Amino acid sequence: MDLTEGDDRTWTISEISSEFGVTPRTLRYYEELGLLSPDRSRDNGQRLYSRRDRARLKLVLRGRRFGFSLKDLKELLDLYDTDPTRKEQIRRTLEIGAKRIEEIDEMIRELQVHRQELLDYRDRLVRFLEGKATAEELDLPLDDTE
Repeated sequence: MDLTEGDDRTWTISEISSEFGVTPRTLRYYEELGLLSPDRSRDNGQRLYSRRDRARLKLVLRGRRFGFSLKDLKELLDLYDTDPTRKEQIRRTLEIGAKRIEEIDEMIRELQVHRQELLDYRDRLVRFLEGKATAEELDLPLDDTE
């Protein structure tokens, strides 16, 4: 079988939407931002997505899962178009990824603090219900005046 066979296949917006689990509105928005560039049918003006668009959409959706901004993704896709070696795109992806990892690490630290605060508060509430703590120890208002 010829590896290039079927390379000119296209998909409609509803086919792409269904396959990738995104709304047609999202696809049109990505097109507006320049992330995708489907051709238009000569017959009815319908959007026709190529293999290139599918590959770009996969990259966009993966990047979104990783928390990359649409602006960052546009930059990466533009680099892909201008650098056939993809090295600059890969370097930039590593930079953006490292920044995102730092952000996630900070979020994890904050969540750990919130989790511990909630565990401590839960323990105080349990002690109160068991008669081992007072309302003052819970830091709860005793009446409407506080």
